[in-house]
Amino acid sequence: MSAPMVELLPFDVSQMGAPLSDQILQSIPDLITPFTNSIVREVDGKKVFSYGLGSYGYDIRLSASSFYQLVHPSGEFTYPELAVDPKRFDSRLALKELELIVSNDDQYFLMPPHSYCLGVAEEKLQMPKDITALGFCKSSYTRVGVSTFITPIESGWAGHLTIGIGNMSPAPVRVYANEGIAQLLFFRGNLCKTSYEERQGKYQNQTKEVTFAKV
Repeated sequence: MSAPMVELLPFDVSQMGAPLSDQILQSIPDLITPFTNSIVREVDGKKVFSYGLGSYGYDIRLSASSFYQLVHPSGEFTYPELAVDPKRFDSRLALKELELIVSNDDQYFLMPPHSYCLGVAEEKLQMPKDITALGFCKSSYTRVGVSTFITPIESGWAGHLTIGIGNMSPAPVRVYANEGIAQLLFFRGNLCKTSYEERQGKYQNQTKEVTFAKV
């Protein structure tokens, strides 16, 4: 028995290619809130990790509201009883909230060596149905061994991103709140049939607090 024929939508090659430019991003209502119309590198005379609208993307900030380190409940790995289970994630055992440190007008979290943490974006996103986005590390952090991990931001998704942050260096590293933490690139494609919102994705409408793993 032959497979049923699947009707394909016409493919528009003009929808592929480079990420959306600053002019297009500025024209999309409520895409990013609050929205900063240019790259900010200095605030009140103090240099900061850049954030805001770039030529082809937008640099989001790390919020001061929520920051957790992934830890092991016993301090030692025991298999399989104390393995972290992403299907049955117990934040009380697997996460340790890190203190926001305020010093000389700086606000930062101190990541231990070889640690993995979860933070949250200051900006809220509201993705249109024909746009998806990818997140990338900021150069200054990668040069000291810190990388960010952001899963694809799907069409129709809304909320504050939970951001994975890994310190791969052998030293503690400051990660600054209210300053740039990652760059997002936005891509427009042919309109999808079902958006993240329409299929009721489990991470929809995340608040400005870290959202933990769930199924």
